Amino acid sequence: MKLTELLLEELDREAPGIRKALERVPEGKNDWKPHEKSMPLGRLATLVATMPAWIDMVVNLDELDINPPGGPKYKSQDWSTRAELLEQFETSLKKGREVLKATSDDRLLNTNWRMLAAGKLMSDQPRYVAIRDGVFNHLAHHRGQLTVYLRLNGAKSQPSTVLQPTKANRQRRERSSRERRESRIEARHPQSNRQP
Repeated sequence: MKLTELLLEELDREAPGIRKALERVPEGKNDWKPHEKSMPLGRLATLVATMPAWIDMVVNLDELDINPPGGPKYKSQDWSTRAELLEQFETSLKKGREVLKATSDDRLLNTNWRMLAAGKLMSDQPRYVAIRDGVFNHLAHHRGQLTVYLRLNGAKSQPSTVLQPTKANRQRRERSSRERRESRIEARHPQSNRQP
């Protein structure tokens, strides 16, 4: 299997959990934060929604300065309705998928991407590592942070997509349950289940 296919599969596995978290973000609380030094809820939700599109930067730029000297500061996209936030996510997810489909394993494995802050080198690593660390792992961190914000705002806890049962696990659990049930019946009525 190609590296690009593995990364696409990982993005597709994460997408439902991201979408579920974003669907629970309350409207009208974009400025809310759990502490004065914390990131506001609206900015955090936007970050989670738009991170899949970061794959485009990692694949198609050689470097990014997140705080360029004398340059503009990053400004997240505004949203006021949950539908707008979810639209940002779907657009970002589509962009990330398109970029992964269009690139090559050779580019991801054999060329580096650099991140700078105010002109100083922060990281210089193969593009696939930058995608795994700087996009996927970073996204998982901020999605977890977002779920804490959601709980603090009264949203119901969502089950982790990682812990969702697979078809094989469901079948195994059903078979085990059926066997236990049959065992209990046999223990209660040993005569009824005997073959002549």
